Amino acid sequence: MTSELLFLHDAYLRSAPGVVTGVDGDRVTLDRTVFYATGGGQPHDTGVLRWAGGEARVAEVRKDGGEVWHRLEGPVPAVGAEVSEALDWDRRHDLMRTHSALHVLCGVIWHEWGVPVTGGNMEPLAARMDFELDPTPEGFGPRVEELVAAEIARDRPIEVSFLPRSEAVLDEALIRTKVSLVPESVPEIRVVDIVGLDKQADGGTHVRSTGEIGRVRVVKTESKGKGNKRVRIVVE
Repeated sequence: MTSELLFLHDAYLRSAPGVVTGVDGDRVTLDRTVFYATGGGQPHDTGVLRWAGGEARVAEVRKDGGEVWHRLEGPVPAVGAEVSEALDWDRRHDLMRTHSALHVLCGVIWHEWGVPVTGGNMEPLAARMDFELDPTPEGFGPRVEELVAAEIARDRPIEVSFLPRSEAVLDEALIRTKVSLVPESVPEIRVVDIVGLDKQADGGTHVRSTGEIGRVRVVKTESKGKGNKRVRIVVE
């Protein structure tokens, strides 16, 4: 049974009821989950599951064979148990701010230098992103930081929508961010749009507007092979 991924529609949902649908050692699957599973460069959520007579920490969340598995520290509820799911909200919100900051970074670098992103990764309030850029323009780091700060100050809305795959593959902005890499088995594409700046196929969690991100500092730029530059940021 595939879990309903509640965060896809509401990243601000902090808790929800659920039912245990599978148990494998210290891991459980649920019929619905507020917990994001590691993927797309974004790490998993943590939190707590509570049920009649028990409580356990959700230490890790991963997809395995199409199912979302929650690794628990503590007792494990039985299949069929009704549970209460509660996120570690501070960690989730830090990841939301960080992920949205990376999309702002993608947008400003595309608009200023016309180069696409090639990869990235994040942890709460720190992240890196790689770009097809060679050589590095003079004053690149400070200029990127300036451009990102301006977009945060504009407080652009960040909207989530869902498009049929047949429409998404024709959208010029989504083609740029490689929507074609989404598996063919996915009929509907989730789109995260920083209105007027950046639009990407994306399954992660984000804040509602750029003003919620906070201050972003570029702490390092470095070469990662020919024609590939890495930008490291922190969010404050």
